[in-house]
Amino acid sequence: MKILVIEDDREAARYLEKAFAEAGHSADVAGDGETGYALAEQGTYDALIVDRMLPRRDGLSVVAALRAQGNDTPALILSALGQVDDRVTGLRAGGDDYLTKPYAFSELLARIEVLQRRSSPKEAETVYRVGDLELDRLSHTAKRAGQVIILQPREFRLLEYLMRHSGQVVTRTMLLEHVWDYHFDPQTNVIDVHVSRLRGKIEKGFDTPLLHTVRGAGYMLKAAAAGTDA
Repeated sequence: MKILVIEDDREAARYLEKAFAEAGHSADVAGDGETGYALAEQGTYDALIVDRMLPRRDGLSVVAALRAQGNDTPALILSALGQVDDRVTGLRAGGDDYLTKPYAFSELLARIEVLQRRSSPKEAETVYRVGDLELDRLSHTAKRAGQVIILQPREFRLLEYLMRHSGQVVTRTMLLEHVWDYHFDPQTNVIDVHVSRLRGKIEKGFDTPLLHTVRGAGYMLKAAAAGTDA
């Protein structure tokens, strides 16, 4: 799992980051509500751990704003406030679970795993469509307007990730982590080369561009360009 920890206590955040790594998961840390919201908004995390009391923007506001946007990433709220009314308020704000401080990491991890299992049916989607482009995960095929597109394994993974996040800006870091399984920048143009090849395969012979370069940010797969540069 990839988890976002929104926690302003640096020591507590470092502890969680290390504990999740030891449990075989990766965790990013945001030290305030605004930064946490911006990261969570990208929709690339399997779960969120949100401290209730945060600088710049409180945790409940972060979760409520994400829910208003349609972002349903499972969120567990951490708080020293443990009265019934406090827990009810947290859950009504959009939290999927609520854990009071102090807590045991083993319980926190178990709760996160439960939330992930509950949300996993979304990952069972096997066919993605963007405009007239279609990708079938089970048959491992891609088509545009009914025409089969031959893709190499890495190109297929790249297209699948882009289609799963259609309409969203996908950064180079996101592609390195989720398509190449790199957690560092190899300082090569591997992404540019693969994106260029993929663009040629899904757009050559078709009038409408789908894969757009968002200058200074990354890439976006979208049926109709809006504020992007092909």
